[in-house]
Amino acid sequence: MRFDEFDFEPGIQDAVDAMNFKECTPIQERAIPVIMEGHDLIGVAQTGTGKTAAYLLPVLNALSKGDYPADAVNCVIMSPTRELAQQIDQQVEGFSYFVSVSSAAVYGGNDGIRFEQEKRGMSMGTDILIATPGRLISHLSLGNCDLSKVSFFILDEADRMLDMGFYDDIMQIVARLPKKRQTLLFSATMPAEIQKFAGNILTDPVEVKLAVSKPAEKILQAAYICYEIQKVPIIQSLFEDRKERRVIIFASSKLKVKEVYKTLRGLGLNAAEMHSDLEQSQRDEVMRGFRNGHVNVLVATDIVSRGIDIDDIDLVINFDVPHDAEDYVHRIGRTARAGSDGCAITFVSPDDQTPFSSIERLIGRDVYKIPLPAELGPAPEYAPHRKSRGKSGNGRRKYHSKS
Repeated sequence: MRFDEFDFEPGIQDAVDAMNFKECTPIQERAIPVIMEGHDLIGVAQTGTGKTAAYLLPVLNALSKGDYPADAVNCVIMSPTRELAQQIDQQVEGFSYFVSVSSAAVYGGNDGIRFEQEKRGMSMGTDILIATPGRLISHLSLGNCDLSKVSFFILDEADRMLDMGFYDDIMQIVARLPKKRQTLLFSATMPAEIQKFAGNILTDPVEVKLAVSKPAEKILQAAYICYEIQKVPIIQSLFEDRKERRVIIFASSKLKVKEVYKTLRGLGLNAAEMHSDLEQSQRDEVMRGFRNGHVNVLVATDIVSRGIDIDDIDLVINFDVPHDAEDYVHRIGRTARAGSDGCAITFVSPDDQTPFSSIERLIGRDVYKIPLPAELGPAPEYAPHRKSRGKSGNGRRKYHSKS
C-alpha cells in the first residue's frame, strides 16, 4: 500500500512526499487506518518497522485540521529514553513541516535553563508533547503542565518503559488525562504484564500484531559455548588483531559492562561504557563519540538495544544471552543495517543454554558454535535440555547487579 492512498490532508501528504515515503511498512498499512478511524490501538512490532510514522502521521493529520484547542497540549507521546524522545521529535518536525502543528520535547539530564525552556513551551500550549516519564512527572508536580485537554495519548516501547520501572509514573500521568481520549500503545513484545497494563488504560483496543522478523540474512550468527570465567579471555582473543572495528558488546548487568570495559581499555582499545550509572550528559557524550567514530567499541546494557540508528556496526557481541528471545533479534539487529554485512557472536554459559535454544527455535535455525581457543581449556557440552547443566564449578563467578 502507498502513503498517497490514505487521503491525508495536503500538508501532511506534502511532508510524506518530501521525506520520500512511498510504500508503507506492514505496521503502517495496518495501524494507520485504525488510528484514523478513532480506535484505541495496541501495536506489537519490532523496532525498525516504521511504527513511529504509523502513529505520528494519523495524529498529525487530525491535528492539522485545526479542530483542537490552540492553547493546550493535545497529544502526549511517552518515550522510555531521552534518545528515543529526540528521534521522535525529529520525525514530528519533518512530518509537520507544512502544517501548523507545534511540538515540544521534555526529557531528563538537562540543566536548569532547559527545564525553564520546557516550562515556558508547555505554558504557551503545544499540540504534541514528547516526554520521558520522570521528566513529565517533575513538570506536573510543579504545575507546569496541564493535560486536561489531551486527545491523543501514545506510549512508545511500552515494554521497555515497564522494564525500566516506569509503571507508577505512567499511571500518575494517566490520572491527569481526560477519560475521553484515544490511546495508542506500541510495544516490541507482548508479555502478560503489558496485556494487563493495556487493559488498565485502553478502551476496546484494536490489536495489530506483527510476527517477529527473523534476523537479517546478511548477519553472520555464531556462538561460543563456554563457562562464565572464559568469557573475558574470549573477548581478549577476538580483539588480538587490534583491527579498527565498530562493535557493540551487550552485557546483562552494569558490573559486567564495567569489567569488560576495563579489559578492553587494558588492551589499548578505544572503548566506552554505557549503563544506568552514567549521568545523562555522560551518555550523550558516549553516543556522540560512538557515532562520530572517536569510540570504536561500545560496551552496554540493553539501554541501547533499541531505537539507536547507527548503520555501520560491524560486530555485535552478546556477552550474556538475553532473557527474552525477541531481545536477541533487537540486539543483533544493530548490525547489517542499510544493506551492509554484519556479524553477531553470543557467549553461552551452561546456565544460558536453555534460553539460547529458545532463540534458535525463534529464528528457525541452529547457530554455528565456534570452537574455543585451545589455551582457554575445555568447553561445556551444549546440552540445553539437560537439567542441572550449570552445577560444574569451573571457577564460574556470579553477578547480581542489574542495569
